[in-house]
Amino acid sequence: MGDFIADLTHSIAGTVDTSARRRAEYAVDASNYRVPPRAVVFPTTTADVAAILDVARSHSVPITSRGGGTSQAGNAIGTGVVIDFSRHLNRVLDIDPVAKTARVEPGVLMSDLQKAGAPHGLRFGPDPSTKNRATIAGMIGNNSCGPHAISAGRTVDNVVELDVIDGLGRRFTAGEGLDPVPGLSDLASSHLGVIRTEFGRFSRQASAYALEHLLPENGPNLARFLVGSEGTLTTTMEAVVSLGDVPNSPTVLALGYPDMFVAADAVPRVLPHGPLAVEGIDSRLMDMVRAHKGKDAVPELPAGSGWLLIEVAGATAAEAVANAQVIADDSGTDSYRIIPAGPEASTLWGIRADAGGLAGRTEKGDPAWTGWEDAAVPPDVLGDYLREQDELMNSYGVVGLPYGHFGDGCVHMRTNFPFDQPEGTEIFRSFLMDAGRLVTKFGGSASGEHGDGRARSELLALQHSTEAVTALEQVKRLFDPEALLNPGVIVDPLPLDQDLRRPQAISIQAAGGFSFSHDKGSFTDAVHRCVGVGKCRADTTGSGGFMCPSYLATRDEKDSTRGRARVLQEVTNGGLINDWNSAAVHESLDLCLSCKACGSDCPAGVDMAQYKSEVLHRTYKGKVRPLSHYSLGWLPIWGKALTAVPGVSAIANAALSLRPLAKLVLAGGGMDTRRGMVSFNTQRFSRWAKKNVTEAQARDELVGEHYVRSSTVQRGHRPQVLLWADSFSEYLSDAGARATVAVLEAAGFEVLLPESQACCGLTLISTGQLDAARARLTHTMEVLVPYAQKGVPIVGIEPSCTAVLRSDLKDLFPDDTRASLIAARTSTIAEVLVESDIDVPDLSGRTIVVQPHCHQHSVMGFAADRKILERTGATIRELAGCCGLAGNFGMEAGHYEVSVAVAENALLPGLRDAPENSIFLADGYSCRTQANDLAEVQGMTLSQLLTGGAASVEYSARAKRLPVARTEAGAPASMIGRAM
Repeated sequence: MGDFIADLTHSIAGTVDTSARRRAEYAVDASNYRVPPRAVVFPTTTADVAAILDVARSHSVPITSRGGGTSQAGNAIGTGVVIDFSRHLNRVLDIDPVAKTARVEPGVLMSDLQKAGAPHGLRFGPDPSTKNRATIAGMIGNNSCGPHAISAGRTVDNVVELDVIDGLGRRFTAGEGLDPVPGLSDLASSHLGVIRTEFGRFSRQASAYALEHLLPENGPNLARFLVGSEGTLTTTMEAVVSLGDVPNSPTVLALGYPDMFVAADAVPRVLPHGPLAVEGIDSRLMDMVRAHKGKDAVPELPAGSGWLLIEVAGATAAEAVANAQVIADDSGTDSYRIIPAGPEASTLWGIRADAGGLAGRTEKGDPAWTGWEDAAVPPDVLGDYLREQDELMNSYGVVGLPYGHFGDGCVHMRTNFPFDQPEGTEIFRSFLMDAGRLVTKFGGSASGEHGDGRARSELLALQHSTEAVTALEQVKRLFDPEALLNPGVIVDPLPLDQDLRRPQAISIQAAGGFSFSHDKGSFTDAVHRCVGVGKCRADTTGSGGFMCPSYLATRDEKDSTRGRARVLQEVTNGGLINDWNSAAVHESLDLCLSCKACGSDCPAGVDMAQYKSEVLHRTYKGKVRPLSHYSLGWLPIWGKALTAVPGVSAIANAALSLRPLAKLVLAGGGMDTRRGMVSFNTQRFSRWAKKNVTEAQARDELVGEHYVRSSTVQRGHRPQVLLWADSFSEYLSDAGARATVAVLEAAGFEVLLPESQACCGLTLISTGQLDAARARLTHTMEVLVPYAQKGVPIVGIEPSCTAVLRSDLKDLFPDDTRASLIAARTSTIAEVLVESDIDVPDLSGRTIVVQPHCHQHSVMGFAADRKILERTGATIRELAGCCGLAGNFGMEAGHYEVSVAVAENALLPGLRDAPENSIFLADGYSCRTQANDLAEVQGMTLSQLLTGGAASVEYSARAKRLPVARTEAGAPASMIGRAM
């Protein structure tokens, strides 16, 4: 073992990592399996890859190639070396617009290839839902397809040449012909009959090796034969792929049917019209989307409980709509809607893309798993197959939400196998064997595009004759006689119930921290929400996504939501890591910004901010904490103390404006000395408000039972609202709070103030001081609940604090009805005003650069704010992604570089590229602080904007760029910033 690692390390320029944390991150892909490797290797060149293969072969160590790690069948995990191609070997090397081809490295993201082809009007045809994190070599390994395969072809139809190395160390170019592999042509000749009858029977027969590409009548093609071999025969160095034209004016036709079975029956009526895509989706999945993201998250659909979503092209938008109408007329249903290209069509397609994660929970909230998620049958028998599959599930007492590429007969589905129960593994195995027999009965394939992997290779003996299985074994011996390339997959398969991840986990229940009420009170269930789809590795900022800021900054699996979840799952498994206080756990969580974006953006609903808080709670309970937990976690306490006596905060501000003293305070509090020092209000907001808000405030003066405007209590002709000033507004920055008073009064509300200051405990929650946070929130509920009980809306000012009352409060007090009541009554200022006829300033000709707060994006959403801003007539540039400060994160020592790198994802470029005379709007205290600290840009809140503050804002459009030096691994190393 030691000699192998030493030889490997000395042989390559890339990185070899054998740490427990790294091995935990790569022990799981997007499947049900957990197999820790010996080492994870990050090659920087193809020469590195060749050396890795040579060293591994000389030591007889198995080799597993990995791209985005989104394999749902266990194709990308192994006991030996896992080679991560996505980190460095991810370039588009060449685009030939005349030949319509691209030459790429194996780790290039499919979405990056699309970006490279777009200027030439070209695209790579297959587009799986994981296209923004799946790599080309991974798609080649599985013969990925996606929704447009019926029109653009599968991956195999779009591969021209492959530069590969086989298990014997032979490097060759695979293209037309079979000559590079001696004996392959003879092998095919000896099995012509079985190849012709058992392989390539329909387009989505993706199981086993694609022996049909060896047949003389098909024009033998070695490259196409290797597609779908799952890294068991060769390792890809480079690939040449074909590109097609970008379709014009794609329009979505939604066809409604009574159920999924009837929708599937209609597929043969649709296909002759040549649609671009035909996808099937179930009403239960749409209900999951509404539950997860709100009732408005799903565009209007025609009546039905099962739908076909059909994409139709045309030379013009009008022609596309006309073509859609022709299909609708021949669809067998009168329930349909034609949705032209635009936001609604994109949203529907996005829901379908997220289905893999959304289907990870049943309607009752039980976890649902892969394993039987990729079956395919000829489209003309799809409806009958689905009916019998439903009967099979009923017989086992399991449920699943079917969806998928119905135009190809490919059905995706996750199933609630009871892995947490003693009989769960046995049920899983028995069901898969019966499901394999069922799909064989319909002439189908257990794999439609995800590959066989560990989940389905054992089923090949059910689908194929003994001679066919023998042919597969002979192929394997020609390419990889020592069985070192992804062993246990396709040939000599491992048992499909071996190495299952969830059954290995022990039960860790809630214990005084968060209740994990959405996961039956189980921390184990909570962290196993991560099913590995890897959306956290995708840059979704262009489409409004916020996840995962630290991964986008470092491009290290360690810093993805998935990577962190894998490490926490390992704690529950008790394998590589079994201690809350393990360095591996805290390394993994260190760069989590607790932005909560994964809570909404992750299709599986992973909430890493909550998990991090829980870990910190369990680690430091009763122990001495890091300094920043006292300085930043107790920030409201320091604010309360310094503003208790008038004049003290002014003295403190003056003293801390002296840079040497500020640096001493920052260093002493565990903060980065490059940061600016906070300043405190010279007068508490509550003291100002008592002099300036004239209405009586006592709780016993709340009167009236008539409800108007979102259940607002009306007193006379003025509806009442309670303005809740958080600790940031009370002690640190009250300009937004004062403006909120003015806005509410101008809108005709009677503004009430609570009888005492009430803190949400946000800084305590983010530092894992959950006992203290619960005590703080207990007082807050006592203060707020009398208003909530009378139906008075509680208007929050700081988005992150408002989000605590809307989300964390309920999980910290799951059995306290006051928590749910307060959460239901708490609103942002925009949510209160959006339906009212308030006056807004005319900002026509101006640009507003908006940084929504991450917690608002995740918990409340930004739709109400967006509607109000649109009324101003200004050009709205809404940034996506975290600002990078994220409360205490960016202030803490050791985080500055990543904090600035995250700001470079969206915030700093957005400020830098804004026109002169622009307005920077950010309701979040942290967001405004980051912009001021890094770019000397002053921001304002929505309330300040609505009170005319835009006229006086001073905006520096020349926000300077802060260059980031990166280490070899890609993490920020040092920052050259503004001298302080």
